[in-house]
Amino acid sequence: MKAAGFHAFGGPEVLELLEVPAPQAGPGEVRVRVKAAGAQPTDCAVRSGWNPPGFTITFPHITGGDFAGVIDEIGEGVTTFQVGDEVLGYRTQLTYAQYVTVPADQIVAKPAGLPWEVAGSLSASGQTAHTAIELLKVGEGETVLINGAAGGVGTIAVQLAVLRGAKVIATAREDNHAYLRELGAIPVTYGDGLADRIRAAAPQGIDAALDTASADGLRVAAELVEDKERVGTIFAFDVYQELGVRWIGSQRSAQRLGELAGLVDRGEVRVHVRKTFPLAEAAEAHRELETGHGRGKIVLLAD
Repeated sequence: MKAAGFHAFGGPEVLELLEVPAPQAGPGEVRVRVKAAGAQPTDCAVRSGWNPPGFTITFPHITGGDFAGVIDEIGEGVTTFQVGDEVLGYRTQLTYAQYVTVPADQIVAKPAGLPWEVAGSLSASGQTAHTAIELLKVGEGETVLINGAAGGVGTIAVQLAVLRGAKVIATAREDNHAYLRELGAIPVTYGDGLADRIRAAAPQGIDAALDTASADGLRVAAELVEDKERVGTIFAFDVYQELGVRWIGSQRSAQRLGELAGLVDRGEVRVHVRKTFPLAEAAEAHRELETGHGRGKIVLLAD
């Protein structure tokens, strides 16, 4: 099969199109012919040398963590799916490829109306956002601050908070403000004076905050939210302990992913795909990701 991978850690240029043996479904697994795979900042970290917990990287390595496609092989003991089922799912690494094997409890049926590029990019950002809004206990009538709100995680977190009845203050570049207003948020601009702009937008105060983008933004959130258990980050690993706030890791499950797929299918949550790339252009996808300024998702198409 064809896959996008690398033989050594480095910049985007180490990614290349590989020819590697296709995996076979083992007991309790299915094999999926991948249609689309989301590209995440985490994938860039792996490419640069970070090793995901519990996973040993060997070369050549194929990165990626979420996908959507069609089951073409069923492993022993799997009774919940069959060949030909359209699914979306997640696993640790190996999804930038034409085929991926995955435990059957890490996939869900793809709603018929969900485009492949949306389904393939939903799990990583979607489950992280869903976990964060849940752990931060965002509720009706509250005000929540989301830093880096136009990115993949931020976009979904904004919408989930709005669905819970919260007022959302969303930090982003000015060219993303109209987009965030469409999602139901009140946008404010990054940079010096951020805390004052947030106070002006939310004079009643901030109840909870999620940072997806910067240590500076997290420091402002910690300043504005009284209960530090309700301040979380998925980005500022180096400073969250110093500030006494929470590190939030995605608590992935098929149940959580199925709930998200349903919300998107019903139009209650939207996933913005800003650009797609073929597997052969995975390096360009990573360059786009590492600009750090785009809205929504980057997706690799495996067909």
